[in-house]
Amino acid sequence: MAKHFKSTRRGITGALEPGEARLLGALLDDVISMLEPETAPSEDPLAALVGMSGADAEATTPDDSAVRRLLPDAVRGDDDEALAFRRLTERSLREQKIGALRGSALLIEFSPMTLNDEQARLLAQALNDVRLVLADRLRIESEADAERLHDIADSKDVDDVESYLALVYNFVTWLQESLVQAMLKAVRLDR
Repeated sequence: MAKHFKSTRRGITGALEPGEARLLGALLDDVISMLEPETAPSEDPLAALVGMSGADAEATTPDDSAVRRLLPDAVRGDDDEALAFRRLTERSLREQKIGALRGSALLIEFSPMTLNDEQARLLAQALNDVRLVLADRLRIESEADAERLHDIADSKDVDDVESYLALVYNFVTWLQESLVQAMLKAVRLDR
């Protein structure tokens, strides 16, 4: 089992078992593939001039509910304004999230890990993105839904895909909570 993260003088340390690192790496790769935009050359010369691809210029609200959780509308209540804002910001948000996910995939290859503040922040962000996708797939909409899944704590209780996903969700949640607690302790120690 993974060792929880803790704050030390060297940074935030933690360790994953090889199987856990492979699982987490696969989850990070899956989220990256969800966020990678369709690559289509732009036919709009103005869009090409400012570095927008055809997908950026024709931005739409994502069909996949998990991607909508990862890339929420910045403007609520006005669909036209939300779409206009999405055109301007979605590309950089996708790139920022993909960068954090790729960086985190590299970090977890080394166990035990010693993370500086920036690496810990990126890993926490990446773990949150994985949790958002898992929560969507498990239809977690409330604390009660999450609590129901929290009761699945042992692999011997797993008898279907949803139960397996619940175990994975619980593991990622525990890992993220452990990391955030270590980050908070590091901040308190720095004061």
